[in-house]
Amino acid sequence: MAYNIHPILVHFPIALLFLYSVIKILPFEKWLPNISWLQIQRFLLLIGVLGIFGALQTGEIAEELTRANSQLVETHALFANATSWFYGILLVGEVLAFLNTRIFANPKYSFFANYSKITTILNSLQKLINHKILSKVLALFGLISITITGLLGGVIVYGTTADPLAGTVLKLLGISL
Repeated sequence: MAYNIHPILVHFPIALLFLYSVIKILPFEKWLPNISWLQIQRFLLLIGVLGIFGALQTGEIAEELTRANSQLVETHALFANATSWFYGILLVGEVLAFLNTRIFANPKYSFFANYSKITTILNSLQKLINHKILSKVLALFGLISITITGLLGGVIVYGTTADPLAGTVLKLLGISL
């Protein structure tokens, strides 16, 4: 017998990525400058994105176990995948920043000098993704996407009465139950 563990795995990454987005978008560095916000952001993003993969996999299983409106489930899956892309791109930027500062620029790993064209491209990609404005826009899009995903998940489980915005969002998305 298969169990639907999707609800167990999905809430932790939502919380982490929601908090990541809030910290990324709002000027916490100015409000509390003595805290290492970059390390906190990286931790929240890494664990959150890893959790998304578990949530996506169990979501596929949950889809087979439930009898919800197919258009609703497909839209929920679409926004879940969009969420994983937004935060995944942000994580790629952070991983590249780590590689550029700790590995590629480190004399101990001088053999990377033989691949200067590749490291230059990766460095440019990292600067693009981690650009102050673009990274905040991606975090905002991720936050919007994860919020809509959660709302649709709530509608799948509890119906439209659990969230006062559910009817409006469903209408905007063209979903009729």
